[in-house]
Amino acid sequence: MERIMDENDFIVSKTDLKGNITYCNKIFMDMAEYEEEELLGAPHNIIRHKDMPRAVFKLLWDKIQNKEEVFAYVINETKNKNEYWVFANVTASLDTRGNLIGYYSVRRKPNAKALEIIKPLYAKMIEVEKTKGVGASTKILLDVLEEKGMEYNELIIAIQK
Repeated sequence: MERIMDENDFIVSKTDLKGNITYCNKIFMDMAEYEEEELLGAPHNIIRHKDMPRAVFKLLWDKIQNKEEVFAYVINETKNKNEYWVFANVTASLDTRGNLIGYYSVRRKPNAKALEIIKPLYAKMIEVEKTKGVGASTKILLDVLEEKGMEYNELIIAIQK
């Protein structure tokens, strides 16, 4: 069953450098159908959905580990095997000296029209990943970006509007 975020909801979480959850707000717990004690210390991929391309996560990790902000559409799976889509903004958390100390993510309800674009793209990427791997899946995404003449974040933000 698909769960839908409310328009004014913001899911917030923080992780350490390895992606283990160090903070999550109540909306995250409610949407993911987990209790706080189940989430704190757990890897953020506890909510990873099988239909989420690994190539998108690779791009996301490459960017945030380089202290770059990234936007993405993500499908998550709840504890009870339900699913929900989010429009995510992920940034690096830095200490006062600029050292990377973790990651911060805010997610909100995705634009339904954006999902009409993303869902078939992700389905194609997942299918290719199964037989040809993450590199081939990444190429599909890069080809779309080249065709649109846009950078990744630029495309994601444009279709969210």
